[in-house]
Amino acid sequence: KQWYQRRVAITAGETKVFVKKVKKALGRGELDAVQRARDQKPQYTLDHIVKERYPNFADALKDLDDALCLVFLFSTMPRQGRVQPGIINKCRILAVEFMHYVVAARCLKKVFVSIKGIYIQVEIDGNDVSWIIPHQFTTPPPSNIDFRVMLSFLEIYTTVLSFVNFKLYSNLNLIYPPKALEDVFTEKSHVYYGDDIYRERLESLNITLAGVQREEDEEDIDEELLTGDDNLEGMKKVRQEEEQFKNLFKDCKFFLSREVPREVLALVIRSLGGEVSWSSESSVASTYPETDTDITHQIVDRPSQSHQFLSRCYVQPQWVFDSVNQRKLVLVDEYVAGCALPPHLSPFTRAEVYVPPEQVELLERPLKDIEEVKSDLTPEEKKLVIMAMPKKRKILYNKMVHSNKKKDSAVNKLKRKRVELDESRKKKKVPTATLR
Repeated sequence: KQWYQRRVAITAGETKVFVKKVKKALGRGELDAVQRARDQKPQYTLDHIVKERYPNFADALKDLDDALCLVFLFSTMPRQGRVQPGIINKCRILAVEFMHYVVAARCLKKVFVSIKGIYIQVEIDGNDVSWIIPHQFTTPPPSNIDFRVMLSFLEIYTTVLSFVNFKLYSNLNLIYPPKALEDVFTEKSHVYYGDDIYRERLESLNITLAGVQREEDEEDIDEELLTGDDNLEGMKKVRQEEEQFKNLFKDCKFFLSREVPREVLALVIRSLGGEVSWSSESSVASTYPETDTDITHQIVDRPSQSHQFLSRCYVQPQWVFDSVNQRKLVLVDEYVAGCALPPHLSPFTRAEVYVPPEQVELLERPLKDIEEVKSDLTPEEKKLVIMAMPKKRKILYNKMVHSNKKKDSAVNKLKRKRVELDESRKKKKVPTATLR
């Protein structure tokens, strides 16, 4: 164990010696010596540190939020910048592998689009994992950030995510690294790290992954034992609701226009059982053309279309996200192309803060059931209790009161803004959208 702990320190010392050798060889102009030294550059791994820090798989899942956020952030970095292209490619590989697992396991729960990025929440083995997918914009990295610290964290997080991806794929009996199902038994099958065209197909998230056939023992459950128990009946009902949610887009067939965010929409739609495609000219892995008569929804983000099919609905991308958050297919009346969209509400809002009227349906229980716990003490008795508190508890109590007042002021400010917004809408008399 001590040798494992010292391994990284020993490699760091060898790296310092390596740097000195290269500098001396460069100063003397000995290019052959520089090449020999670079071929013998010390290498190290962090596998033993990850195994020591996360002895169980459940421990790794609890810390997966930060790892995913950082990996997805670096996967969208420009390749001509302060980060090496090899690091960016590795992050991209790990991000695509994890998104393929989300599609195969159908564990998506919530989606929210904000200015910072797209918040995604999935459920893995009973643990809620949330992370942010940055928008697909070419933004230069800021100059006031120390990337050396972030790269140090990224090094350990990529190692953790590699272990996690391997375990998740093994649980679903999928081949890791991922391979397409139709390319497993062909001579032209490549692993993900090889052919560029094959890599683009996997990054499209629109292919079926190949799995490993394993014999599993089926458990026979006696249904007579389940009858008569209210808890088991409730669990059965919850399970049926979850299965229905996992097949939310089962009867829908989508076509994505070229102006919409293709990767996120493909992730969300396929995670809930839907079919999706796009133009073969914009990207690879297109499964059916735009002229397919079985298409039920076409996702567009332009006010008007040059040609429209009467057999499908033309909706904006927010319709997909709101349907996921409300766990049902919402009406398309307010999401028709070119109309003003309703507010995109966050499903991560807690009940104790301000909640817009439209978001009451998103909560697990209505707001009228959430009541503040009122104390039976009179104001005079409350003052006596505060006076009798020790000094430390009194300081803590004052901080809690200040925090509650701050939250109440923020909530009142949002309520005033909502009243002003409703009044302005009444004056403008914004027309509601209608189906074409």
